[in-house]
Amino acid sequence: MTEREWDKRLHIKTIGREDEDNPHYSPYEPTPYSVLQRLADSGHFGRKDHLLDYGCGKGRVAFFMASVIGCRVTGIDHSQKLIDMAKENRKSSGLGDRITLICTLAEQYEARDENVFFFFNPFSGKVFESVLRRLKERDVGKLILYYPSDEYMTWLNLMPEVEHIDTIDCGDLFNGKDERERIEVFRLQDIESIG
Repeated sequence: MTEREWDKRLHIKTIGREDEDNPHYSPYEPTPYSVLQRLADSGHFGRKDHLLDYGCGKGRVAFFMASVIGCRVTGIDHSQKLIDMAKENRKSSGLGDRITLICTLAEQYEARDENVFFFFNPFSGKVFESVLRRLKERDVGKLILYYPSDEYMTWLNLMPEVEHIDTIDCGDLFNGKDERERIEVFRLQDIESIG
């Protein structure tokens, strides 16, 4: 299915890029549906999990995963404009009971019962470092990165609490071969359990 067909099927509007004027936050660019389908098919999380989408924008990840997997999703974004668009999508999607949308800075968000954390390079490495520090306090969970930046990967490789568990190649979904067209999956584990 095309991007427009998926939006129509989910009764949402997520297509289009929204520029950003904050140097620490990236412009809104939705994760391709073909990548989301590959992630959903990977089995790395399921119906009982609670996904946190950092930089959710208009909510594409949230609505897709809530619909296809049936999990609960919290989407956070620093842009009130994008959160308002996501809330309009929540009304039209019929998935409101599974999706929470919050306007906040990622580095200030206190994760609750979320146990899977999704990133599509939503902010600078400095903000990512702050988010990782907060998540380390939680001890457990999965970190999922699509099209990971070198800076994000460097931070993750410096953390003994993080174990790399899978690479999902997505290069075949697009023309050409871009080695960053992949999903990286990590497990955040209790530092005391590492021996």
